[in-house]
Amino acid sequence: MIRVLLADDQDLVRAGIRLVLKHADDIEVVAEASDGPEAARLAGRHRVDVAMLDIQMRGTEDGLEAAERIAATAPSVRVVMLTTFGEHTYVARALKAGAMGFLLKDSTPQELIQAVRRVATGAPVVSPPITRHLIDHYLGSGEPPADPRLGRIAGLTDRERDVLAMVGTGASNAEIGKRLHLGEGTVKAYVSRMLTKLGCANRVQAALLAHDARLSRGTR
Repeated sequence: MIRVLLADDQDLVRAGIRLVLKHADDIEVVAEASDGPEAARLAGRHRVDVAMLDIQMRGTEDGLEAAERIAATAPSVRVVMLTTFGEHTYVARALKAGAMGFLLKDSTPQELIQAVRRVATGAPVVSPPITRHLIDHYLGSGEPPADPRLGRIAGLTDRERDVLAMVGTGASNAEIGKRLHLGEGTVKAYVSRMLTKLGCANRVQAALLAHDARLSRGTR
């Protein structure tokens, strides 16, 4: 059973997510919090597997600070950040805090359930619109930061480079498979190997790296 903590300062949002997760027989919501400090306390107390945190919560700490505290006090907990479209700055900070999932609050029920399952196994999950928005932001800045992992791209196979380029557009595994004529399971395997070779924790980091290397231009 996957034990989940929900943290959001809006009761209605928590109730909605709880209702969605209740339909999964392998997921149990064991704790709820309305602010960051409470979320950090409950994460360890209830032996939580996955913490779903709203990025912006009222109070002395927001979801980002809660994620940082959870990473320090309960490192086995997998953190998923719940965001609204356009919060690219917050997502970048959450990446540094070790968050493994980034979902829009208007994700479908099935996307929420699958995200919890995947993150519980240690697999990162990022909503494609969030990836695309981050990419657009960094492209618009005109000065993407240099990344020491750029040299590792040379160690990728041609197909892994193709997959990385597609990840750089924010494409989902299904979209990559359709474009490259690959099965979705095969795409997942390529993505996993590519992330390992590049030393990237998740698809967002890989997508930004693809843009820094100019791999994704012309793939849209």
